[in-house]
Amino acid sequence: MAEAQRSRVVRMSVEQPLWRALTGYRVLTAVYAVLLFVFTREEFERPWVAVAYLSVMAVWTLATLPRVANAAGCTGGFLGVDLAVALVGILITPLANVEARLVDGPTLPTIWTAGSVLAYAIKGGWRWAASASSLVAAANLVERGTPSRDTLHNVLLVWVASIAIGYVVEVARASEATLARALEIEAATRERERLARDIHDSVLQVLAMVQRRGTALGGEAAELGRLAGEQEIALRTLVSSGLVPTARASHEASRGALVRVVETDAADGVREDGGPVDLRALLAPHAGAAVSFAEPGTPVLLAPAAALELAAAAGAALDNVRRHAGEGARAWILVEDEPDEVIVTVRDDGPGIPEGRLAQAEEEGRLGVALSIRGRLRDLGGSAELVSVPGQGTEVELKVPRGKAER
Repeated sequence: MAEAQRSRVVRMSVEQPLWRALTGYRVLTAVYAVLLFVFTREEFERPWVAVAYLSVMAVWTLATLPRVANAAGCTGGFLGVDLAVALVGILITPLANVEARLVDGPTLPTIWTAGSVLAYAIKGGWRWAASASSLVAAANLVERGTPSRDTLHNVLLVWVASIAIGYVVEVARASEATLARALEIEAATRERERLARDIHDSVLQVLAMVQRRGTALGGEAAELGRLAGEQEIALRTLVSSGLVPTARASHEASRGALVRVVETDAADGVREDGGPVDLRALLAPHAGAAVSFAEPGTPVLLAPAAALELAAAAGAALDNVRRHAGEGARAWILVEDEPDEVIVTVRDDGPGIPEGRLAQAEEEGRLGVALSIRGRLRDLGGSAELVSVPGQGTEVELKVPRGKAER
C-alpha cells in the first residue's frame, strides 16, 4: 500500500501541464509567424531571407515537440540552441525587411521568441528566465538601433513576465515536494498502523504469554520470560515509531543475558542527497525495556553532521547510565524541537554522581563526559549541562542551536 502511494506521488508533477502548454504555444506562434509573413510579404525587400528563416524555424518547432513536452528533454544544450534560433531571427529581421526597423514592425519570429524564454523559466526558475529574457532584450535593442517606447515596453513586458513565471514555477515545485513528503508520511503511517495491528494480534501476544508463563514457572523459565518481556517492549517501540530498522542485539558473555546494543553507523539514517536528517530516527534505537523515548510528533530535522553528533552524545550519556547506574536503573530520553534550538534530555533514576566525582575523573584521565558529551556539543556550538543529586539520579541536557548546527 505504501509503495503504491509512493509511486503515485512520484508521478505527480505541477510542471507537466506547463510543458504541454508550452508545446501548444510554440506551434501556434510558429503558425502565426508564418501567416504574418504570408499576408505582409510585399513589404519585404528580401523575402527569401524571411522564407529561409521561417522554414528553419517551422521545421525546428515540429522536430523538437517531443523534447519540449517534458523537463528531461529540455537539457541545457537544447535550450541554448533553441534560444539561439530565436535570437538569430531577431537580428536578421533588418536584412529581410529594412522598414521593420523604421516603423517598429514585428521581428521575423515575432512572439515565438517568448516560447524559448518560457522554456528557460519552467526548466530553471526565475534566474534562468532572467538570463534568457535579458539576451532577447539585448537582441531587440540591437535590431532596432534606436529603440522606441513600444520596443522598450515589449522588452520589459517579456522580462517581467518570464521572471514571474519562473518564480511561480519554483514555488510550485517546492509545494509539490512538500505535498509529496506529506503523502509519503501519511502512507507510511497507515502501513505502520496495519503492521501494528497484525503484530499485536500475533507476535506481541505470544511474547506477552511467554513472559507471564515464564514468570509463573520461575527458574530458567523466569529468565526466558524476562527476555521475552524486553523484546515485547522493544518491538512495541519500533512499531509505534516506525523510524528505524530493527535494532541489532548482541550476547554479553559476562552476564549471559541478551541486551540491545545500538551500533551507530555514519551512514545510518542519513539521506544520500545530504539533506536534513530526522534526529528521531537516530535516537529511536536506544529505546527498550529500560529506556523510554519521548519524541515530537513531527520530524526533528538537523544537518547530517549535527544530528549524528547529537545522537552520539546522547548515546554516550546512556552508556554512562548502563555503566554506573546499576542493573535496575531506568533511563528516559526526551526530544524537544524549539524554533531556535534542539534539546535532548537524558535522565536516569540511578544513585546519582557524588559531588566532585567528575572533576576527579578528569584529573585521572577518564574524560568520557568531557570529550564524548561536552566536546561533541562544543564543536556544534551547543552546550551540555549535567545535573546530578546523590540518590535522585542524573540528568544530562544537550542543546544545539539551529543556526550553528546547520552551518
